[in-house]
Amino acid sequence: MAGVSASHLILFIASMMVAASVAGVFTDTIGQLSSAVSEQGLDVSSDVRTDIEIISDSGSDAIYDSDGNGNITLHVKNTGSEDLAADPTQIDLFVDGQYVSAYEVTVVGGDTTWRPGSVVRLEISRSLSAGDHRVKLVVNGDEEVFEFRT
Repeated sequence: MAGVSASHLILFIASMMVAASVAGVFTDTIGQLSSAVSEQGLDVSSDVRTDIEIISDSGSDAIYDSDGNGNITLHVKNTGSEDLAADPTQIDLFVDGQYVSAYEVTVVGGDTTWRPGSVVRLEISRSLSAGDHRVKLVVNGDEEVFEFRT
């Protein structure tokens, strides 16, 4: 009879140790999952508060300087509620489907931050042939497409 009690006690202690180790693993995993959800929530919040609009007139001759050095000039307004960096490393730019990394960004009015309601001027050096062209901007997940003719 004492042998049965001892074996039950050993099984009980072993099951408690297994339960404690499983609980520790679950606690750690749930903590990591919670952190990941919080980080993704911040990213989504930033994406939701970001909104831009290309306000240049596609019919204007001021978009592409074909007589000079071949610059594309676009004006883009921050219509969202978040301050954005007026920095080419923060803006993804495509001209006719090709990624462009060398261009200038200037906040109109001389400010250094692209605040809600303010406008930036993008100067893109690119030689274009006559015809239809397309510029795509991506800022914090917000995409805008601008089509024009040279």
